[in-house]
This record gives sequence, C-alpha cells and structure tokens, in this order.
Amino acid sequence: MLDIKPDPYAALCPSRQIIAVIGDKWSLLIIPLLLDGPMRNAELMRAIEGISQKMLTQTLKRLEDYNLVTRRDYGEVPPRVDYRLSPLGHSLAAVISSLDNWVIENFEDMTRKQSHA
Repeated sequence: MLDIKPDPYAALCPSRQIIAVIGDKWSLLIIPLLLDGPMRNAELMRAIEGISQKMLTQTLKRLEDYNLVTRRDYGEVPPRVDYRLSPLGHSLAAVISSLDNWVIENFEDMTRKQSHA
C-alpha cells in the first residue's frame, strides 16, 4: 500500500497517471459499453467506430492493469476471451455514463458557437 495522499493538482503526484488512463478517449468509450455485461474483442471493435485493433488491445490492457476491467480467457481453441468491468470499473462506469449524458444533453449549446465560426 502506498503511503501517498493523492493530489491530482500536484505535478508529480502519481494520481495524474490515473487521470490520464480514465480520461483517454478510448477508455471513456470502452468502460460504459461494458456496463451491459462482458464483451468480446470483436464486439468492442464493432461498437466503437474508428478504434484500431492495436489501440483497443492497448487500452484494454491498460484498463486491466489499473483493475478497471477483467479479462476472462476460457482456455478454448479457437481462443475465446471476454472483458468485463471489475467492481472498481463499475463504479467508474456510472460516473462516465453521467458524463456521456451531460454531453448528449448539452451538445447543441457546446457546438453552437463553433457552427457560426
């Protein structure tokens, strides 16, 4: 257990790395998708337009490293693997879903000035 009081406003605080992981655009898209239950790699690829296989794999690995997503390998041939939210990931997904809803509700106000430029 680290003996550090997290302070994301401090430049050298390791909590900044956590913010970088959860604030990544692909993480912000993957985590809420997993709220509906486990998904396989191909399902995630179909659901998230524009993500490359390499970026999906890297993001899932990073989310797994931070205990937000768990990977289940069924040990079958052909390989069958799925990804699901950990309890920690579930608590974060609720927050991200709120953010998603805010974006949807405020999209017009946020883009109004841009369309007049």
